[in-house]
Amino acid sequence: MSEPAKQVHLGAAFPGVNNHTVWSDPRSGSQIDFSSFHHLARTAERGKFDFFFLAEGLRLREHRGRIFDLDVVGRPDTLPVLSALAAVTDRIGLAGTVNATFNEPFELARQFATLDHLSGGRAAWNVVTSSDAFTGANFRRGGFLDHADRYTRAAEFVEVARELWDAWAPDAVAADPAAGVFVKDGSIAEVRHRGPKFDIAAHPTVPRSPQGHPVLIQAGNSGDGREFAAAIADAIYTIHAELAAGQAFYADIKGRLATYGRAPGDLKILPQATFVLGDTAEEARERARHIRRQQVSPQGAIAQLEQVWGRDLSGYDPDGPLPDVEPLADAVSITRGRARHHHDPLAVARHWRQVAEAKKLNIRDLVIELTGRHAFVGTPAQVADEINTYVQSDACDGFIISGHLTPTGLDEFVDTVIPELQERGVFRAEYHGTTLRDHLGLGPAPAPVR
Repeated sequence: MSEPAKQVHLGAAFPGVNNHTVWSDPRSGSQIDFSSFHHLARTAERGKFDFFFLAEGLRLREHRGRIFDLDVVGRPDTLPVLSALAAVTDRIGLAGTVNATFNEPFELARQFATLDHLSGGRAAWNVVTSSDAFTGANFRRGGFLDHADRYTRAAEFVEVARELWDAWAPDAVAADPAAGVFVKDGSIAEVRHRGPKFDIAAHPTVPRSPQGHPVLIQAGNSGDGREFAAAIADAIYTIHAELAAGQAFYADIKGRLATYGRAPGDLKILPQATFVLGDTAEEARERARHIRRQQVSPQGAIAQLEQVWGRDLSGYDPDGPLPDVEPLADAVSITRGRARHHHDPLAVARHWRQVAEAKKLNIRDLVIELTGRHAFVGTPAQVADEINTYVQSDACDGFIISGHLTPTGLDEFVDTVIPELQERGVFRAEYHGTTLRDHLGLGPAPAPVR
């Protein structure tokens, strides 16, 4: 007897601060107005997505000393947006990226516990780190953290946050007017933590939340990042695009879980992907070509080339051949902030030259060819089949889906691809639980033993 098909998990990402968001399209809306967040979250909930996902940018990217305005779209603070969405949604999870380097455990644990209460158990924290002094300059300690210490701090941060979330017993609130007792004696533990990064003594102010602990998501592909995810994460946000690469990543991460007493189902692997749909495969491919040319403008292509070459290439024609000069191997990055980092620019340039020569590509077409995210392109049925193939082949447990338009980019996916997945029996027709842990099949966080 064959095993039942795995269920597909889906997150909906709000289009972020990068050139993949086609802000120049007349249909594109605001990245700031609450109506945009509201529309996308409600659309994803209509499609029975597991969660809405909001990224975070703590500093605007700069290129050659200037704000890189080709991809600056603005980004309000994550937690107020998710708190507002909790009031206008009912079931969908609310996941926010918040940096563990530039925050403190008591403050952040309190905020996410509050969001979990406000949403009825739908909060998730995407734990990210930074050793970037450029970003750190916005904060009082100004990029103090060494690269090697990122995950050391993050692991202890999560440890302290969990201690804070567990401080209130599940039945701490008696609210007994006859006895004059609101909180039972001894039901709120004092959290005393002394470690390499944090030293606190606290009585948390928020009762235990509906999920016990908000869902923890982690984004990171390094060896340290993978180990961190295996130890603490409920879901991991990845970038693996090809089926074989996804399968290798999946096997590696799932294989690490036993070390921490965890089962394979305790961690969901969710690559990011975008999509382009059409009535025929050829129509979808043509739409995809048009969208990519919107995403990579002529000046944007030169800027991305400069990130590899490490020098001013503004004199080159984006419709012409690659530069006849070599990259500056030891140059300080020409782009500061969120950007592509090339540890060996000479090797990258050699590869780019090989591709350009083999496919007869100019600069702009080469950048379009080599810098796109994983995209599902085809009819709704074809896209549903490809998504399901990845999941059933153990390349992932689902995807975090992002459209190229704000905020309506997900509408077509929900209207056409979701029914195809439901017809295949691999995606829910209705929510079966009330919390994000229910949606992900994780169960509640274990209550502390008193």
